[in-house]
Amino acid sequence: MNPKEKFFREDYIPLLKKLTGNEKPRWGKLSPQAMIEHMTDSIGIGWKRIVQPLYTSPENLPKAKAFMLSDKPFKENTPNPYMPDTPPPLRNKDIASAIEELEREIQSFLNFHQQNPGFIVQNPFFGDLNYEEWLHLLHKHAIHHLKQFGLID
Repeated sequence: MNPKEKFFREDYIPLLKKLTGNEKPRWGKLSPQAMIEHMTDSIGIGWKRIVQPLYTSPENLPKAKAFMLSDKPFKENTPNPYMPDTPPPLRNKDIASAIEELEREIQSFLNFHQQNPGFIVQNPFFGDLNYEEWLHLLHKHAIHHLKQFGLID
């Protein structure tokens, strides 16, 4: 099993379950629950539950994708033009419900790609990605937010 797939199957949710919901982020405006809901939506893009238009210009895609595929982390406060300045209202009643929603989303993502090998899904910032590339991106994104809340260093 790909180590990043193993991370999503076994390691990610237990780390998030350490959050109480009252933690302050090291950077950014998201609360712990808002970050979890944001990650749910990011994973939803990875199997086309959510479709966003391509934001990056075609001439900038090779450079953007090269960064995405690298081991360079996302910078703190990386802007996301699809996220408003003020975080959207929370959609789950509590952090435990948000984590359950995220668990279902991860499973849906994994199941989709298992049932559709070789399927390409467009990411709005990095272009067309296959399953392995999506795993890499989502892992990088998850690590970014785990660091944001001090769950890993």
